[in-house]
This record gives sequence, C-alpha cells and structure tokens, in this order.
Amino acid sequence: MSKKRIVTLMVVLILVTNIITFGLTNMATIRYKDRVIIPAKEYDQLISSYRKYSKSIGLESYVKSNFLKEVDEEKLHEGQLKGMFQALEDPYSLYMTEDEFKDFMEHTKGVYGGIGVIVTPGDDNLITIVSPIEDTPGERAGLKTGDKIIKVNGQEFTADNMDKAVKLMKGEPRTKVSITVLRKDKDGKNNYIDMDIVREEIRLITVKSDVIENDIGYIRITSFDDLTYEEFKENLKSLMSKNVSGIILDLRSNPGGLLDICVDIADEFLGEGVIVYTETRSGERTYERSNKKHTDIPLVVLVNEGSASASEIFAGAIKDRERGILIGNKTFGKGVVQRIKQLSDGSGFKLTVSQYFTPNGVNIHGIGIEPDIVVDLPEDVEQIGIENLSQDVQLQAAVKKMKEMIR
Repeated sequence: MSKKRIVTLMVVLILVTNIITFGLTNMATIRYKDRVIIPAKEYDQLISSYRKYSKSIGLESYVKSNFLKEVDEEKLHEGQLKGMFQALEDPYSLYMTEDEFKDFMEHTKGVYGGIGVIVTPGDDNLITIVSPIEDTPGERAGLKTGDKIIKVNGQEFTADNMDKAVKLMKGEPRTKVSITVLRKDKDGKNNYIDMDIVREEIRLITVKSDVIENDIGYIRITSFDDLTYEEFKENLKSLMSKNVSGIILDLRSNPGGLLDICVDIADEFLGEGVIVYTETRSGERTYERSNKKHTDIPLVVLVNEGSASASEIFAGAIKDRERGILIGNKTFGKGVVQRIKQLSDGSGFKLTVSQYFTPNGVNIHGIGIEPDIVVDLPEDVEQIGIENLSQDVQLQAAVKKMKEMIR
C-alpha cells in the first residue's frame, strides 16, 4: 500500500471511528453512496494498524499529561525509537540521535577526541572492550581486550546504554575522564580497577610497516576506516620496493570497520575468487570477489581474540583460499553485517541485515576462526608488534614460519 494511500485511509479511519465502535467492524467493506471507499483487505490492515498505534498514542498522551515533571517531547520520541531497536535483542542494532550518529560516523573517518578504545555489548550485558587502539590513552593506561567498562565518571553503565557511556568517554583533548573496569584474573576472580585517563585527539594511523631481518615485510593494520586502504597501498608499495620475500600481516586486536575497505585489501593478496559473501534473512546473497591481479608472495596473518568483524573476513578468506598461514589465537567471532543509514533530521541507525560467510560457506558468528598455528601470548606482555619483538612470541612464531616458507 502506498504512503499516500495509508495517509488517506488514516483520515478516513478517524472519520469513521465512532461508526466502527458501533458494530461495523464485521463488515466486508466500507461504502459511501454505494461506492467502495475501503476494500475489505485494506480495511483489515487499517484496523490492525489503528489498534497497534492507538495504544502507543494513548500512553504518550497520558505520560505527557500526568508525569510529575515536565516532559521533553523530543526525548520521549527518541526513547520510543531506541526502544524499537532494543526490542530486537541484537547488540549491533541501534537507533542514534543526531549527536550520537555524528559521533559514530567520526570513527569511520578516523579522527575524534577520546581515549581510544573499541567497545561492544557483551553477552553479559556489560560494555566489553574489543581492543584498545594502539598508541592511544586507553592503551597506555593499560586497558585490555575483554575488560568490562562498568562506570564512567562515577556513573554506572550496562550495554543497554552503551551509547551514553561512549559519549561520556569522548570529549575535548586534554580533558580527563574517569572509568572503572571489571577485569577477571587467571583464576576467574573479579578485579575492579579505577583509571583516570586524559583524552587526546585520536587520529587513527591504521597502517604501519617495517622490515624484519632484511627481507621479511611486516604490516600492522589496527582498524579498517576510510583512510586505511590508501595507507595500506603506500606501505605495501614501500615494502615491495625493498624486495621483501614475504609479508607478515598483523591483524591482532583489530576490531574491524568498513567491509569494502577490508575487501579492497584482501584483493591485493588473493587471486580471482570469492573473498566473502553475505546472506539476508530471505536468502539473498551478495558476493565480494577478488580479481586475478595480486601480490603473490608468502603471507602469514597474525590474529587474536581482539580480531573481529572485517579482520575475520580477511582472515577467513586467507584461510579458506589457502593463501597464507594464520598464527595466534582464535578470533572474536562477529559474523553479522550492519547497514548504516542517516535520516533526514541527522539522526540515524545501524541494523543487522545479513550474516557473512567465508569462501567455504562458514559463518563464524559467536565461534571465531581458529588459526592454523596456535600461539598464546604471555599475560605479562603488554605491547605487541615489532617494537616489542623480543617478548612478542606470536610475532616471533610468525617470523620463524615465514623463514621456512621463503627458503
């Protein structure tokens, strides 16, 4: 039924509400001067819609008339919309106000003021750190993957109102925010840690590279945002100009990001074939494919429990296509895809619309991807990467494997 038709029918409904009340609800049609105004099928739809929304309208009216304090109608309306998305019971789907949507989109642009952590709703309904972003206040303060943020500036939060907590953690550079995290030790005991963290301008340099032992290229990607692919191409070009014999790609603690950016980078390493495909509720599939042209040198990919979403798409494609070796720990396990839309008033939403599958048809949501070689990082190692190669046993294992591959 068209929007114009619905509006017309709603007007008619208002006009005939009293008549309906007196017994016309069983009629097959509504007629006026022997002419059918509303066919039976559309009439039934109209009655159903009326019954559905009259309750909401009635409650809103009662609240505005009787609540003890003055009611902010805009907040009341926003709350109704937020509740609609919360009712889906999907931690990745949410409605955002104009300010919240603006803050959310800043992450994909790569610049914002804050402490530098990526969070997600946990299964325990607590705000869970997927990973601290490298070289940010959050990482330097000691925040770790799996930490639960339970307070911000003394106010308690759960995953139900994570967006408010995130907004509080953001702010002007050189200002302080206090957070309390819940961290389990190796024996499962809960430890509560209070931290005062000074915010900075978080300009995400998402790609770094270097050369290990003269001929092994090392690239670390910390997230997939708007700028990542161009940064990656520059770093890869630089390494190839140095005649490296193989590439170690480090995706540890990379929480993901933009699907198309991940696909573009995967295309640089994979020959012709499927990178990933998504499937909607109705079974509609969309395939992302790589072309023939690619960088064909030995490849090792490092992953851990903080490697999520787009990182897992990349890792899954490399593993299924037998293009390289995965080393580290099992990945996070986020295998669903969100559609992000901005509305005309500046607000917006993200909604889970599909799930993704690796080239071999595997959906890893809630499961994760097992590496080919499992290497555990000691708990006392606080920094990973080439700067701490002497303690980073996972990177050491990757270097050792790469030497075997390029002999």
